[in-house]
Amino acid sequence: MPDRLHFTADDAANVLIASDPFALLIGFTLDQQVTVMKAFVGPLALKERLGGKLDPATVADADLDALFRIKPAIHRFPGAMAERVHDLAVFIRDNYDGNAARVWTDATDADDLRARLAELPGFGEMKVKSMSAVLAKRYGLKLAEPLVPWHPTLGDVDSAEALTEYQAQKKIHKAEWSKAQA
Repeated sequence: MPDRLHFTADDAANVLIASDPFALLIGFTLDQQVTVMKAFVGPLALKERLGGKLDPATVADADLDALFRIKPAIHRFPGAMAERVHDLAVFIRDNYDGNAARVWTDATDADDLRARLAELPGFGEMKVKSMSAVLAKRYGLKLAEPLVPWHPTLGDVDSAEALTEYQAQKKIHKAEWSKAQA
């Protein structure tokens, strides 16, 4: 397990998302229509606003809408993302006994892992691939390797410099992917 993931400029946030699987999933959930740095600092902001406790049961029971709206807001769309994080917390609490790591540690093979990630609230195909890349490349999870896409992902980010490079490549890839979908 890495001691930190280099997804933000905040070292405490980087340590949290590396050491807490639920925080990592929250970061991925928030990773839409904001920068990677904003998304992955979100779990730390939420943990601080919850009095230092970030677990699925606590998050599921909290008034996330109010917590997400405290300035600075946790996300550009605080209401929608509060609801999505709430849904994630409920899902992890109810399906994995509150242990977010079980999403991947209980997976039997790559297809099972893909299915488990895809059923998480807010996880579409791109997030499944990116999360799989992080699990394979940063955590050494072998069964995630077949799910790693050919294009750059957060799994390739191993330093602040690599994050900058990833963001530039992500813009290019998203533009190409959007053209292909049209």
